Amino acid sequence: MKPAKNAPAGKTSAQNAPVRGAAAGKSAAGKGSAAGESRTALVRRARRINRELAEVYPYAHPELDFENPFQLVVATVLSAQTTDLRVNQTTPALFARYPTPEDLAAADPEAVEEILRPCGFFRAKTRSVIGLSKALVEDFGGEVPGRLEDLVKLPGVGRKTAFVVLGNAFGRPGITVDTHFQRLVHRWKWTAETDPGKIETAVGELFPKKDWTDLSHHVIWHGRRICHARRPACGACPIAPLCPAYGEGETDPEKARALLKYEKGGFPGQRLNPPQSYLDAGGRAAPPLGAG
Repeated sequence: MKPAKNAPAGKTSAQNAPVRGAAAGKSAAGKGSAAGESRTALVRRARRINRELAEVYPYAHPELDFENPFQLVVATVLSAQTTDLRVNQTTPALFARYPTPEDLAAADPEAVEEILRPCGFFRAKTRSVIGLSKALVEDFGGEVPGRLEDLVKLPGVGRKTAFVVLGNAFGRPGITVDTHFQRLVHRWKWTAETDPGKIETAVGELFPKKDWTDLSHHVIWHGRRICHARRPACGACPIAPLCPAYGEGETDPEKARALLKYEKGGFPGQRLNPPQSYLDAGGRAAPPLGAG
């Protein structure tokens, strides 16, 4: 289902089109059920979900501000247990003072801690970003490596962070299994695996490798905006007819619409410097730290 055209001012196509899909889901909720679903049917349903999310979020992008691989790997490490917005509000001061791995490797930890304090767990994160900077300088000539096996050797960098960097800084496909991704693929019955590595493998087998990075963005954006952990907005979901978990959340279209956390409906996005395609689509940049 395509996003609604001529959406009213102040509302996005994603806020209008989902109600149609949800209404269809009420009358055909069984169509989204994975009970007895064949492997072929699962692949077709999974790929259709991704295609329809791509229409709802055609501008989906990493929600961390970065200008180079070094900034992305640091920002991704800092994003643990906090929001991308808070990281984006914090990193401008960090990168202005320490623009290169060499600068951050030689930094006074107390000075870095003070900058990173708004991100939470600032002492541990300071150790990680200084440690990974030292590793970059000592082991990789001050450059972020473009291989998974090298990235995961850096302090604070696991497979999830590595795939964020590979997919968005180097253009190498990868699946980012964060909490949103895990929640949604379980709701959609794409896999019953619970280990992130096994989820990554199982979901990767459903899609062409070239689609993995964009798939991650689509799923994570949907999890942040509509398919929430505690109260999913089922009645405002564009893929309701394809979802086996339809009905776990609010199914009334108007009540569900009120649950949307969708920046183009009046909320700013996560990034202070979002891509132009996002701004062209009506998105708004987030405010800097301390503004508003």
